[in-house]
Amino acid sequence: MPTTMMQRRPFYGLTSTYIVLLFLLVSSLFNAAAFAAQITIHNAEGLPLENAVVEVYYDTEANQPQEQNIYQRDAAFHPKVLTVPTGSYVAFPNKDTTRHHVYSFSPAKTFDLNLYLQETPPPVRFEQAGIVVLGCNIHDHMQAFIVVSDAPYAAITNADGTLTLPVLPSGQHRVRVWHPRLDDSQQRWWEGTITDTDQLDVRLELSALPPPEPTLSPLQQRFKDAS
Repeated sequence: MPTTMMQRRPFYGLTSTYIVLLFLLVSSLFNAAAFAAQITIHNAEGLPLENAVVEVYYDTEANQPQEQNIYQRDAAFHPKVLTVPTGSYVAFPNKDTTRHHVYSFSPAKTFDLNLYLQETPPPVRFEQAGIVVLGCNIHDHMQAFIVVSDAPYAAITNADGTLTLPVLPSGQHRVRVWHPRLDDSQQRWWEGTITDTDQLDVRLELSALPPPEPTLSPLQQRFKDAS
């Protein structure tokens, strides 16, 4: 009987060790999550801003090029804002029953996809960092933006205007924020710094909303869609 108990003691000790290690692991993960850097984007009135692009610069490997889509449906681009690493390809599928003519005159990328319906043109490669404004030659109200980024981290805020950043090296890092309606007086980008544990709140001054498009009569709309 004593021999049996002597044989079991290491088992109980080993289990206790596992419990302690598991507790330490969970605690470290909780603490890392609790102190992860986060950025929240608001407008001047304090309302959260969706579709704000956040770039953070720090020493790490460059992001690999991607393949993404911006499709057209209901005479609108989806998504309205997309960010991709430099060298990425973006295709523009048409999911409408009317033709579209997608183009950009932006310095970062100029291209022209002539009228097409279901036959998606070859994807466009974006080799240069910058903001690419998209339009449609048939539907003037259609607009979208591609932010081509050479930053090691670039992402877009969600509906509540927040982003939880990846684990950053200790110290301060350059951070940039862009929004489609950012006031030109801010040179189109807000710039600042962030550390690996900051809870950064950025307020952006936005330009006024453009006036709404005039409402077309059914006959005018049919003529425009057919062109």
